[in-house]
Amino acid sequence: MNKYFEIILKEIEERREYVAKALIEGSAKEYSEYRSMCGEIRGLSLAHHTVTDLVRKLEKDEDE
Repeated sequence: MNKYFEIILKEIEERREYVAKALIEGSAKEYSEYRSMCGEIRGLSLAHHTVTDLVRKLEKDEDE
């Protein structure tokens, strides 16, 4: 895997873990903040999935 993709995926994972931990610890004081944090986790998960799909496609193209 390209080192740049590894860096991007690591950053996404770290942020997702940080927000999830904060959510678990109850740092959201209002429902709107809770929803925002859940949305950020969903967005980061989507970004992670998109990048990993791209990496797989690029690796597949290189093998052909």
